Amino acid sequence: MRLVSLLCASFVLLFILAVPSHAQVELYAGYSYVRASVTIPAQNSSCVTICPALPVTGNVNLNGWEASGAFKFIGPLSLKADFSGTSGTFHGANTHFQTYMIGPQLRFPGPISPFAHFLFGAAHEAIGPGSLNSSFKQNAFATAVGAGLDLKVLPFISLRPIQFDYLLTRFNSSNHHQPRLSAGIVVHF
Repeated sequence: MRLVSLLCASFVLLFILAVPSHAQVELYAGYSYVRASVTIPAQNSSCVTICPALPVTGNVNLNGWEASGAFKFIGPLSLKADFSGTSGTFHGANTHFQTYMIGPQLRFPGPISPFAHFLFGAAHEAIGPGSLNSSFKQNAFATAVGAGLDLKVLPFISLRPIQFDYLLTRFNSSNHHQPRLSAGIVVHF
């Protein structure tokens, strides 16, 4: 998590330095959906309460929010920081999933503005007690490759009807491949 804190601090510093130079900045906030792969491992030291005797694995639908900020520094290339928080239930247990990522974004400006990004950082997963009678928290590496489309509605406001990301996390020493869909509002200045 120290790397994530350093990346976030670097982004804030670059954001502050870019604003006086009239760099184009975009802020995004919206709804996020993740189809997450969840695994509660068999008994080990990272469980907060009693873990099940055997690993429990499955997929869960998580709903929540996503927020990002990007600033353009060379042509269509931007540096983007992306944060999300989603939640749902897995076997009756509250499941929370957050991501903290940063990376390059390529945007093609216009009234209809497609973009693509490659982000990397960390993910945090917390599963509360439920029918499995276990609580579990863990952190892992995360990366996302995605694209989307912004539709300009006012000079400084765009709608983002779709953003699709392929989200890869590495929990429990195995890769978890997850789709993430988002939609929301973008403010440019």
